[in-house]
Amino acid sequence: MSIRFAVLGAGRIGQVHAKAVSSVKGATLVAIADPVAAAAHHIRDTYGCDIRSIDMILTSDDVDAVIICSPTDTHADLIERFIKAGKAVFCEKPVDLDVARARKVVDTVAAENGLLMVGFQRRFDPDFMALKQAIDEGVIGEVEMVTLTSRDPGAPPADYIKRSGGIFRDMTIHDFDVARWLLGEEVTSVQAAASVLTDPAIKELGDYDSVNVILMTASGKQCTINNTRRATYGYDQRIEVHGSKGSVAAENHRESRIEIANGAGYTRPPLLNFFMSRYTAAYANEIASFVDAIANGTPTKTTGMDGLKALELADAALKSAQTGQAVSLA
Repeated sequence: MSIRFAVLGAGRIGQVHAKAVSSVKGATLVAIADPVAAAAHHIRDTYGCDIRSIDMILTSDDVDAVIICSPTDTHADLIERFIKAGKAVFCEKPVDLDVARARKVVDTVAAENGLLMVGFQRRFDPDFMALKQAIDEGVIGEVEMVTLTSRDPGAPPADYIKRSGGIFRDMTIHDFDVARWLLGEEVTSVQAAASVLTDPAIKELGDYDSVNVILMTASGKQCTINNTRRATYGYDQRIEVHGSKGSVAAENHRESRIEIANGAGYTRPPLLNFFMSRYTAAYANEIASFVDAIANGTPTKTTGMDGLKALELADAALKSAQTGQAVSLA
């Protein structure tokens, strides 16, 4: 049996998920919806699916699941509509920009006994999964400190920043999810610092481009996160976890894994340039996991509650950055 998918939104992330569906055994892309005709036609012509409206997909008997890749301010309503229609739903982060609205969505999914997976693809990256396995197997003992580095090559367009909810809800939210996953405990305290160092226009939009965050759990475990919207050398994605018996780290991915040595010194190829290439395998693994959950009636590995918890941390970080004080979470 193949799970039949529709993708809502044919922009950059919609194209990523259409590709992922096409690469996963047991998944078939049936339809794409997007008001921009050229974008919808591109996915239709590439993968051989239909172009349909969202309303048509909602009532389509040949669609089992949808992947929501539309603008953030549409996520909550679309999740609720498709859950109530009996479809399995995969939604890109965040569930919503408002914690209360996101909590209502989670409650609706539970009341409808629906299946919702939130797109935190980093949990499905092969290197990060191997790192988590080492932790779970006790190789480094008890986790004590986690260090997450996530730096983008450049800032998104101004129109995107206006609707993104800010760097903490748009970018750091991935790190908040990874932090919870690796710490193994809920965060009780958030301390954040934020500034604009790359482009004054970002400040005019009410956002930041450079942030550092310290998370702490009730037992004293710590996680340090650093983000920037400008990394001139490529897409910088690293993790180090220090434990009572040692440490485990996941390094950056490069265009190739060679190293050249000559009279000029040692050189290596550049880093991959952005998330579409860095996380290709992760996106495929993510959809494969979603297909497995649908087929077997099991919970998804990243849930609506995970989306809600990460959003709560993002709000706490923003408050901390604005006030200069640590924020406690109940």
